[in-house]
Amino acid sequence: MEVTRRDLVELALAGALVGAAAGVHFAGATPVLSFVVAAVAIAVLARLVGSATEQLGSRLGSSVAGAVQSALGNLPELFIALFALHQGLIAVVQSALVGSVIANSVLVLGLAFVFGGIRHGTQRFDSPRARMIATLTTVAAAILAIPSLTHAFHAPVAAHEKSLSLICAGVLLVLFVATLPGLLAGGEEQAAAPPRWTLMTTVLVLGATGVAAAFVSDWFVAALRPATHSLGMSQAFAGLVVVAIAGNAVENVVGVQLAARNRPDFAISVIVNSALQVALLLTPLLVFASLLFATTLTLVFPTLLAIALLLAAWIMGVVVYDGESTWEEGAILVGLYVVVAASFWWGA
Repeated sequence: MEVTRRDLVELALAGALVGAAAGVHFAGATPVLSFVVAAVAIAVLARLVGSATEQLGSRLGSSVAGAVQSALGNLPELFIALFALHQGLIAVVQSALVGSVIANSVLVLGLAFVFGGIRHGTQRFDSPRARMIATLTTVAAAILAIPSLTHAFHAPVAAHEKSLSLICAGVLLVLFVATLPGLLAGGEEQAAAPPRWTLMTTVLVLGATGVAAAFVSDWFVAALRPATHSLGMSQAFAGLVVVAIAGNAVENVVGVQLAARNRPDFAISVIVNSALQVALLLTPLLVFASLLFATTLTLVFPTLLAIALLLAAWIMGVVVYDGESTWEEGAILVGLYVVVAASFWWGA
């Protein structure tokens, strides 16, 4: 087991780009320059995490590796959300959280199906596991949307949105803990090449790139905010699309790469586990963490945002429930995402 010269080049390039991103950020460079450098750094970090998670998958199986990678990939969103909560930017946090679920469930999954289907035809994955993931995603989306719907329809509980949000957050955390063993157990694993890296090397690379991705994504969003303002984007669109995709750059690249390499089980584990972790773990944790801030985060989203979340989860479930994927199904998912994103350009 060894680290190849190519691995060393990727490590050095990632380190140099992270350093460059830090330099332009703290030197007060123009937002455009900071944005470009940070975006390139995120892309290289995503590739590096992809290499490391493949090594981890060879040792632990795709289910466990996918869960670990998704957790590391969600670090940027955690940093961004905490910073935004501190600044009182509730609309950005809400749209970014919902946008992460929608982007992974629809856009990234669709792109994975497209690239995997074009290269390998119909791809098949562990359908019992896919059904469980689809059911969890749909249930989590429904729980997240209920406070918004009670507010929209002026139900009696609408006057207690903070309490209802805390109840929903608690239920989501319980579901996460209860279903985690089943998600990690997974099904039959595809044969994988023997690992080239030692376990210590793999863990160090994953940890370092995960933390670096968190900081670089934060710099990326900080530089992007002035650009979105000048372009006339709404805060809802910036959170739903820009922040969500930037914060999920790691699993976006890795999931599509895995599908293109004909590893659909691992691809779905990485992509959909990320959406599930945002819905079942990250969002409720932020609801409780916001109690420490001046502005409390609730699950009362704009009505259109809640409806888009429900539609995305339902259609994703319909597509994956049969345990097969084609590029045509991927194109359908990508098309849905484009329409959802466009509907938020002018606001929620």
